[in-house]
Amino acid sequence: MPAPRRLLRVLAYAGAWVVLSAAIAAAIFVNSERTVEIASHEATIRPNLTGEVVARMGPVLPDLRMPSGSRVGLEVELGKTDAETLEELTGRYAAIASQPEGQIAVAERVVVAMALAAAVQGAVLGSVPLLVWAAVGRARRRELYGALRTPTGFAVSGLAVVLAVAAVVPLGWGRTEPPREHWTPLHDFLGPAVPLPDELADVEVMGDATTAQSRRLIESGISSYQKSLEFYSQAADEAADLELRQPEDGETVVVLVSDRHDNVGMDKVARAIADAGGATAVFDAGDDTSTGSRWEAFSLDSLAAAFDDFDGRWAVAGNHDSGGFVREYLEERGWTYFDDEVAEGPGGSRILGLDDPRSSGLGDWRDQTGLSFSEVAELLGDAACAADEDGERVNTLLVHDANIAKPALERGCVDLVLGGHVHVQTGPTAVTAEDGRVGYTYTLGTTGGAAYAIAIGSKLRRPASIGLVTYREGRPVGIQSITLQPNGRYEVDPWAELIY
Repeated sequence: MPAPRRLLRVLAYAGAWVVLSAAIAAAIFVNSERTVEIASHEATIRPNLTGEVVARMGPVLPDLRMPSGSRVGLEVELGKTDAETLEELTGRYAAIASQPEGQIAVAERVVVAMALAAAVQGAVLGSVPLLVWAAVGRARRRELYGALRTPTGFAVSGLAVVLAVAAVVPLGWGRTEPPREHWTPLHDFLGPAVPLPDELADVEVMGDATTAQSRRLIESGISSYQKSLEFYSQAADEAADLELRQPEDGETVVVLVSDRHDNVGMDKVARAIADAGGATAVFDAGDDTSTGSRWEAFSLDSLAAAFDDFDGRWAVAGNHDSGGFVREYLEERGWTYFDDEVAEGPGGSRILGLDDPRSSGLGDWRDQTGLSFSEVAELLGDAACAADEDGERVNTLLVHDANIAKPALERGCVDLVLGGHVHVQTGPTAVTAEDGRVGYTYTLGTTGGAAYAIAIGSKLRRPASIGLVTYREGRPVGIQSITLQPNGRYEVDPWAELIY
């Protein structure tokens, strides 16, 4: 066969494969679905090509629709949640919607995963007809084509068509077309008395949601959304103008957060402060959630999205991060937790961390069980001092409750203890060991502005704290504390130098 004809044949096969694969992949993609945690719900995501995002809100709240910004659309069906009242659920929606980056990242990851899976399946299935075609061969294809032109061939072909129709047609028996959906722009649904922020201008509501309770819930949600968006956005914008110490040559700055307790609004504020202070890494001292439950994945998604491009992300679990969900979820997203070993820390330093033993039951230190808090503290001190004796001094000991690091600090085996837990900032405080070595302890307040175990809402319940820790030549050399008051005003403490 001449080379040009061979090339044309190869191109024809390749073109047919591309067309078949694309058609099959598209069919698989639009019929895919995944179950994920979205907006504190167990939700089912189904992609389509409508260019719209439709949120199926359940039997009481009206469904919502908005443009997706691309050809790909989504249908998100919200399932079970642990919220006890509609008012509580609506408040969550408002807080999450005002800081949506984490949930958007989840949806994007899921859609990309479904698209890749569909592409792979389409590529494989698209090659099957071509492989069969090539396997049969030209001579056999001519024989089969000739046989089809005989009376027997026509009869067999007709019977095959009849059987195929008989198998497919009954699939639609008993089915009815879904009712036509009537969508109403949100501003028309609520009326001119309820002002809408620009971000909601394209949102539509299912037109048959006309109950007074639905309207009140939506109005309440929008009010909370506006308050949350305005408060935290303004705080993030004003963070850029704070007079924070800037890192000098050879220094590394790490932002410290703790006790977020599901307040996703503070994540972009913490990131803005980190950027203003020149931070390139983050410490998380725990209590990101209120119960450590799967419905709180939205909080972890928000945290991960806020610091996804940082060089280092170290974390420990707090007492409210009960069970292993929080740790496992953040580890899957690139955060570093600790397994009783000294690790490389920021700026060439060494770091050791410990999940709060109360997060999964007292004990859990090198597989020992039944240990008290004080016994775990002594074992932690032994581990830190053993590392010091081996020439791997712990420069940073990251814990949830700084009290558990007292023995290590009092024995002079660590430079700096970082913790949270009590929701009140203290330190940095110098501690001199018996051998004269100096270490420091610093407890951050609550980054989420939490009064109790949960802080999600449209405003802070108490002052929110964020710390900036400076490292030089492998040791922590200074800390600066920043506090955001519930009235939106910042308080910036002077940079506190750590002198050894």
